[in-house]
Amino acid sequence: MGKKTSSSELVSNRKARHQYEILDTYEAGIVLTGTEVKSLRDNGGSLQEAYIRVKESELWLLKCHIAHWKHGNIHNHEETRERKLLMHKKEIQRLKSAAQEKGLTIVPLAIYLKSGRIKVSLATARGKTGLDKRKSLKDRDEKRRIQQAMKRDVSH
Repeated sequence: MGKKTSSSELVSNRKARHQYEILDTYEAGIVLTGTEVKSLRDNGGSLQEAYIRVKESELWLLKCHIAHWKHGNIHNHEETRERKLLMHKKEIQRLKSAAQEKGLTIVPLAIYLKSGRIKVSLATARGKTGLDKRKSLKDRDEKRRIQQAMKRDVSH
């Protein structure tokens, strides 16, 4: 039996799209230990407090919580350790220059499985103001109302 080629999301940062205006998205590999991989496959992760920093031309995922693997022993991993992200140097430089630009940050969006490997979806983003957040909620509600109205018209 071969590897699956589809991707399945393990952890998502649902607040990121609400708090930030997403500009560009990227995919990165992540350096994990065996117990971290097993814990993520058991839905034991969270990106709520997580953020990404560029340190000496390397990307690091900070404050990402991956729970201890329930079948682990004394060699289990530290839950919120710094984890290195793997990308090409040119992409890291592009992210670094974007992060130095005023008002932009790098946020993790999701951790997912792709072809048997765990990947991190990240984005350059600009923080939304309270007004922007209300506007995006209003737009989403309007789209939902339109979709429901179209569904009712089709079903009659």
